[in-house]
Amino acid sequence: MKEGELQELVEKVSWKYFHKPFLHKAVFNKRLRTTGGRYLLNTHNIELNYSYYKEFGADELIQVIKHELCHYHLHIEGKGYQHRDRDFRKLLQQIDAPRFCKALPNTASTVKQVKCIYQCLGCGIKFPRKRRVNTERYACGRCGGKIEEVKN
Repeated sequence: MKEGELQELVEKVSWKYFHKPFLHKAVFNKRLRTTGGRYLLNTHNIELNYSYYKEFGADELIQVIKHELCHYHLHIEGKGYQHRDRDFRKLLQQIDAPRFCKALPNTASTVKQVKCIYQCLGCGIKFPRKRRVNTERYACGRCGGKIEEVKN
């Protein structure tokens, strides 16, 4: 999908679900990693993650576009456009748009990289960690016992 096709798609989705025009730019931003898209408050433009289109197809991209258009139209109307606002949640429900997008497979946010596992000598609870911990300095948060690294 090219930028011109994306612009047309966003305009069509805006008319179909909101009955209002989309008067700004919609572009793919290939630098986006953890989100499906974003609405820019200053310019009113919408940036979409190209990886979502590649991974999940046009149907999921339309869901992300609907979500971002909720931000867009509510912000322009001066209503609550943030995720926590009642206006935003109500509009999402009316047009059947997701509040959050699907997680992309094999991204750093979905794969937890545990490198070290520590165990409390007192209560036996295990602590997975990405980084090493100084066992002389720290103790168990549950019982206050001594912790040691478990061999993998």
